[in-house]
Amino acid sequence: MAGDNAIVNTPIPAPLAAQALANSHYENFPVASWLCPAQLRPPIAAIYAFARTADDLADEGTHSPAQRLADLALYRQDLHACAQGQTSSGRWPMVFAALEPAIAQHRLPVALLDALLSAFIQDVEKTRDGAGYATRAELLDYCSRSANPVGRLLLHLYGIDDAQALEHSDAICTALQLINFWQDLSEDLPRGRYYLTDADCQRFGVTRADLLRGVVRPEIQNLLADSAGWARLCMQKGLKLVHTIPGRMGWELRLVVQGGLRTLEHVQALQGANLHTRVTLSVRDAPVVLWRAIFM
Repeated sequence: MAGDNAIVNTPIPAPLAAQALANSHYENFPVASWLCPAQLRPPIAAIYAFARTADDLADEGTHSPAQRLADLALYRQDLHACAQGQTSSGRWPMVFAALEPAIAQHRLPVALLDALLSAFIQDVEKTRDGAGYATRAELLDYCSRSANPVGRLLLHLYGIDDAQALEHSDAICTALQLINFWQDLSEDLPRGRYYLTDADCQRFGVTRADLLRGVVRPEIQNLLADSAGWARLCMQKGLKLVHTIPGRMGWELRLVVQGGLRTLEHVQALQGANLHTRVTLSVRDAPVVLWRAIFM
Protein backbone atom coordinates (compact mmCIF):
# COMPACT_ATOMS: atom_id res chain seq x y z
CA MET A 1 0.00 0.00 0.00
CA ALA A 2 1.14 3.53 -0.74
CA GLY A 3 0.81 4.55 2.89
CA ASP A 4 2.97 1.64 4.06
CA ASN A 5 5.65 2.39 1.46
CA ALA A 6 5.73 6.01 2.52
CA ILE A 7 6.46 4.94 6.08
CA VAL A 8 9.13 2.44 5.05
CA ASN A 9 10.90 4.90 2.75
CA THR A 10 10.87 7.88 5.10
CA PRO A 11 14.52 8.83 5.69
CA ILE A 12 15.82 9.01 9.24
CA PRO A 13 16.31 12.66 10.28
CA ALA A 14 19.98 13.66 10.24
CA PRO A 15 20.21 14.38 14.00
CA LEU A 16 18.78 10.96 14.87
CA ALA A 17 21.04 9.24 12.36
CA ALA A 18 24.07 11.05 13.80
CA GLN A 19 23.06 10.08 17.33
CA ALA A 20 22.73 6.43 16.31
CA LEU A 21 26.12 6.54 14.60
CA ALA A 22 27.75 8.22 17.60
CA ASN A 23 26.38 5.50 19.88
CA SER A 24 27.22 2.60 17.55
CA HIS A 25 30.49 1.81 19.34
CA TYR A 26 31.34 1.03 22.94
CA GLU A 27 32.46 4.03 25.00
CA ASN A 28 33.37 4.41 28.66
CA PHE A 29 31.03 7.39 28.95
CA PRO A 30 27.64 8.67 27.72
CA VAL A 31 27.48 10.42 24.33
CA ALA A 32 24.96 13.27 23.96
CA SER A 33 22.75 11.72 26.64
CA TRP A 34 19.58 13.18 28.15
CA LEU A 35 21.79 15.09 30.58
CA CYS A 36 22.80 17.37 27.71
CA PRO A 37 20.58 20.40 27.05
CA ALA A 38 18.17 19.40 24.29
CA GLN A 39 19.41 22.10 21.91
CA LEU A 40 22.99 20.83 22.18
CA ARG A 41 22.34 17.13 21.64
CA PRO A 42 22.26 17.38 17.80
CA PRO A 43 25.62 19.20 17.44
CA ILE A 44 27.26 16.97 20.07
CA ALA A 45 26.00 13.85 18.29
CA ALA A 46 27.21 15.32 14.97
CA ILE A 47 30.71 15.85 16.38
CA TYR A 48 30.93 12.32 17.78
CA ALA A 49 29.53 10.80 14.57
CA PHE A 50 32.15 12.70 12.57
CA ALA A 51 34.97 11.51 14.85
CA ARG A 52 33.66 7.95 15.10
CA THR A 53 33.42 7.57 11.32
CA ALA A 54 36.92 8.96 10.80
CA ASP A 55 38.28 6.55 13.40
CA ASP A 56 36.59 3.65 11.59
CA LEU A 57 38.14 4.73 8.29
CA ALA A 58 41.53 4.64 10.00
CA ASP A 59 41.35 1.22 11.62
CA GLU A 60 38.23 -0.85 10.88
CA GLY A 61 37.95 -3.49 8.18
CA THR A 62 40.70 -4.91 5.99
CA HIS A 63 41.55 -1.95 3.74
CA SER A 64 45.15 -1.28 2.79
CA PRO A 65 46.93 1.75 4.28
CA ALA A 66 46.80 3.42 0.86
CA GLN A 67 43.02 3.00 0.71
CA ARG A 68 42.60 4.26 4.27
CA LEU A 69 44.65 7.37 3.52
CA ALA A 70 42.68 7.99 0.33
CA ASP A 71 39.40 7.66 2.23
CA LEU A 72 40.57 10.03 4.96
CA ALA A 73 41.75 12.54 2.34
CA LEU A 74 38.29 12.49 0.73
CA TYR A 75 36.66 12.73 4.16
CA ARG A 76 38.81 15.77 4.89
CA GLN A 77 37.76 17.37 1.60
CA ASP A 78 34.13 16.73 2.50
CA LEU A 79 34.65 18.38 5.89
CA HIS A 80 35.89 21.59 4.32
CA ALA A 81 33.22 21.49 1.62
CA CYS A 82 30.60 21.04 4.32
CA ALA A 83 32.02 23.95 6.34
CA GLN A 84 31.78 26.20 3.27
CA GLY A 85 28.27 25.09 2.36
CA GLN A 86 29.48 23.31 -0.76
CA THR A 87 28.51 19.92 -2.14
CA SER A 88 30.41 17.00 -0.67
CA SER A 89 31.21 13.65 -2.27
CA GLY A 90 27.99 12.17 -0.91
CA ARG A 91 29.80 9.15 0.49
CA TRP A 92 28.98 9.88 4.15
CA PRO A 93 25.56 11.56 3.99
CA MET A 94 24.57 10.79 7.59
CA VAL A 95 27.70 12.43 8.94
CA PHE A 96 27.72 15.64 6.96
CA ALA A 97 23.94 16.18 6.86
CA ALA A 98 24.16 16.54 10.63
CA LEU A 99 27.52 18.31 10.80
CA GLU A 100 26.82 21.07 8.27
CA PRO A 101 24.00 22.74 10.27
CA ALA A 102 25.98 22.24 13.48
CA ILE A 103 28.96 24.12 12.01
CA ALA A 104 26.75 26.88 10.63
CA GLN A 105 24.52 27.36 13.65
CA HIS A 106 27.14 27.02 16.38
CA ARG A 107 30.19 28.29 14.47
CA LEU A 108 32.17 25.19 15.32
CA PRO A 109 35.92 25.74 14.85
CA VAL A 110 36.67 23.67 11.76
CA ALA A 111 40.37 23.62 12.64
CA LEU A 112 39.55 21.43 15.66
CA LEU A 113 37.63 18.97 13.49
CA ASP A 114 40.52 18.95 11.01
CA ALA A 115 42.98 18.27 13.84
CA LEU A 116 41.13 15.02 14.59
CA LEU A 117 41.67 13.92 11.00
CA SER A 118 45.39 14.72 11.18
CA ALA A 119 45.63 12.32 14.15
CA PHE A 120 43.78 9.53 12.35
CA ILE A 121 46.01 9.97 9.30
CA GLN A 122 49.04 9.74 11.58
CA ASP A 123 47.66 6.52 13.05
CA VAL A 124 47.44 4.93 9.61
CA GLU A 125 50.92 6.07 8.64
CA LYS A 126 52.52 4.83 11.86
CA THR A 127 50.77 1.46 11.63
CA ARG A 128 51.82 1.13 7.99
CA ASP A 129 55.43 1.87 8.91
CA GLY A 130 55.48 -0.25 12.07
CA ALA A 131 56.35 2.87 14.03
CA GLY A 132 55.51 3.80 17.59
CA TYR A 133 56.00 6.87 19.78
CA ALA A 134 59.51 7.65 20.96
CA THR A 135 58.60 9.65 24.05
CA ARG A 136 55.64 10.72 26.14
CA ALA A 137 55.94 14.20 24.66
CA GLU A 138 55.38 12.74 21.20
CA LEU A 139 52.39 10.73 22.41
CA LEU A 140 50.95 13.82 24.12
CA ASP A 141 51.22 15.69 20.82
CA TYR A 142 49.13 12.94 19.25
CA CYS A 143 46.56 13.20 22.08
CA SER A 144 46.39 16.96 21.55
CA ARG A 145 44.90 16.19 18.14
CA SER A 146 43.16 12.83 18.64
CA ALA A 147 41.27 13.69 21.84
CA ASN A 148 41.64 17.25 23.09
CA PRO A 149 39.76 18.85 20.16
CA VAL A 150 36.57 17.04 21.21
CA GLY A 151 36.66 18.61 24.66
CA ARG A 152 37.37 22.03 23.20
CA LEU A 153 34.49 21.68 20.75
CA LEU A 154 32.14 20.81 23.62
CA LEU A 155 33.35 23.79 25.65
CA HIS A 156 32.74 25.96 22.58
CA LEU A 157 29.13 24.76 22.52
CA TYR A 158 28.76 25.65 26.20
CA GLY A 159 30.23 29.12 25.60
CA ILE A 160 33.27 28.45 27.81
CA ASP A 161 36.57 29.67 26.42
CA ASP A 162 38.80 30.76 29.31
CA ALA A 163 42.35 29.44 29.28
CA GLN A 164 42.12 27.50 32.55
CA ALA A 165 38.99 25.64 31.49
CA LEU A 166 40.62 24.72 28.18
CA GLU A 167 43.70 23.47 30.03
CA HIS A 168 41.58 21.34 32.35
CA SER A 169 39.58 20.00 29.40
CA ASP A 170 42.79 19.02 27.62
CA ALA A 171 43.99 17.17 30.72
CA ILE A 172 40.73 15.18 30.97
CA CYS A 173 40.65 14.36 27.26
CA THR A 174 44.29 13.30 27.25
CA ALA A 175 43.63 11.08 30.28
CA LEU A 176 40.64 9.47 28.56
CA GLN A 177 42.77 8.82 25.47
CA LEU A 178 45.53 7.23 27.54
CA ILE A 179 43.00 5.09 29.40
CA ASN A 180 41.62 3.98 26.05
CA PHE A 181 45.11 2.96 24.96
CA TRP A 182 45.71 0.87 28.07
CA GLN A 183 42.32 -0.85 27.93
CA ASP A 184 42.76 -1.70 24.23
CA LEU A 185 46.30 -3.12 24.28
CA SER A 186 45.02 -6.63 23.48
CA GLU A 187 43.50 -5.31 20.24
CA ASP A 188 46.00 -2.63 19.25
CA LEU A 189 49.25 -4.59 19.66
CA PRO A 190 48.30 -7.39 17.22
CA ARG A 191 47.32 -4.68 14.72
CA GLY A 192 50.74 -3.08 14.97
CA ARG A 193 49.57 -0.04 16.90
CA TYR A 194 52.10 0.87 19.59
CA TYR A 195 51.17 3.51 22.17
CA LEU A 196 53.48 2.42 25.00
CA THR A 197 56.39 4.74 24.26
CA ASP A 198 59.84 3.51 23.31
CA ALA A 199 61.37 5.47 26.19
CA ASP A 200 59.02 3.91 28.75
CA CYS A 201 59.61 0.42 27.39
CA GLN A 202 63.36 0.90 27.56
CA ARG A 203 63.10 2.27 31.09
CA PHE A 204 61.42 -0.93 32.25
CA GLY A 205 63.43 -3.32 30.07
CA VAL A 206 60.50 -4.33 27.84
CA THR A 207 60.63 -4.89 24.07
CA ARG A 208 57.85 -4.97 21.51
CA ALA A 209 58.44 -8.69 21.12
CA ASP A 210 57.78 -9.06 24.86
CA LEU A 211 54.49 -7.19 24.50
CA LEU A 212 53.39 -9.26 21.52
CA ARG A 213 54.15 -12.51 23.32
CA GLY A 214 51.77 -11.41 26.05
CA VAL A 215 53.64 -13.14 28.85
CA VAL A 216 53.06 -10.99 31.90
CA ARG A 217 56.44 -10.59 33.54
CA PRO A 218 57.25 -8.20 36.44
CA GLU A 219 58.88 -5.76 34.00
CA ILE A 220 55.67 -5.59 31.97
CA GLN A 221 53.55 -5.24 35.09
CA ASN A 222 55.69 -2.31 36.20
CA LEU A 223 55.51 -0.68 32.76
CA LEU A 224 51.73 -0.95 32.59
CA ALA A 225 51.27 0.17 36.20
CA ASP A 226 53.41 3.24 35.56
CA SER A 227 51.49 4.04 32.37
CA ALA A 228 48.18 3.73 34.21
CA GLY A 229 49.49 6.03 36.92
CA TRP A 230 50.39 8.59 34.26
CA ALA A 231 46.81 8.53 32.96
CA ARG A 232 45.46 9.02 36.50
CA LEU A 233 47.72 12.02 37.08
CA CYS A 234 46.51 13.58 33.82
CA MET A 235 42.91 13.13 34.91
CA GLN A 236 43.55 14.68 38.30
CA LYS A 237 44.93 17.81 36.63
CA GLY A 238 41.57 18.43 34.98
CA LEU A 239 39.11 17.56 37.75
CA LYS A 240 38.29 21.18 38.61
CA LEU A 241 36.49 21.47 35.28
CA VAL A 242 33.49 19.53 36.62
CA HIS A 243 32.78 22.49 38.92
CA THR A 244 33.12 25.00 36.07
CA ILE A 245 30.46 23.62 33.74
CA PRO A 246 27.00 24.39 35.10
CA GLY A 247 23.83 22.32 35.24
CA ARG A 248 23.25 18.92 33.72
CA MET A 249 26.28 19.19 31.46
CA GLY A 250 28.45 19.37 34.54
CA TRP A 251 26.85 16.14 35.73
CA GLU A 252 27.51 14.48 32.38
CA LEU A 253 31.16 15.48 32.65
CA ARG A 254 31.31 13.97 36.13
CA LEU A 255 30.06 10.68 34.70
CA VAL A 256 32.60 10.88 31.87
CA VAL A 257 35.45 11.40 34.33
CA GLN A 258 34.32 8.71 36.72
CA GLY A 259 33.70 6.27 33.87
CA GLY A 260 37.28 6.77 32.76
CA LEU A 261 38.66 6.38 36.28
CA ARG A 262 36.60 3.23 36.86
CA THR A 263 37.96 1.75 33.64
CA LEU A 264 41.46 2.60 34.80
CA GLU A 265 40.81 0.78 38.07
CA HIS A 266 39.92 -2.36 36.15
CA VAL A 267 43.06 -1.99 34.04
CA GLN A 268 45.22 -1.71 37.12
CA ALA A 269 43.47 -4.65 38.81
CA LEU A 270 44.49 -6.90 35.91
CA GLN A 271 48.16 -6.31 36.80
CA GLY A 272 49.33 -6.62 33.21
CA ALA A 273 46.73 -9.07 31.94
CA ASN A 274 45.23 -6.26 29.83
CA LEU A 275 47.85 -7.36 27.30
CA HIS A 276 45.39 -10.08 26.31
CA THR A 277 42.11 -8.94 27.93
CA ARG A 278 40.14 -5.89 26.79
CA VAL A 279 38.68 -3.91 29.66
CA THR A 280 35.08 -2.70 29.47
CA LEU A 281 32.58 -1.38 31.98
CA SER A 282 29.40 -3.29 32.78
CA VAL A 283 26.08 -2.44 34.41
CA ARG A 284 27.62 -3.44 37.74
CA ASP A 285 29.95 -0.46 37.46
CA ALA A 286 27.12 2.04 37.04
CA PRO A 287 26.28 2.47 40.77
CA VAL A 288 29.96 3.02 41.59
CA VAL A 289 30.40 5.57 38.81
CA LEU A 290 27.20 7.41 39.80
CA TRP A 291 28.05 7.44 43.51
CA ARG A 292 31.49 8.84 42.88
CA ALA A 293 30.14 11.41 40.42
CA ILE A 294 27.72 12.71 43.04
CA PHE A 295 30.47 13.28 45.60
CA MET A 296 33.15 14.82 43.37
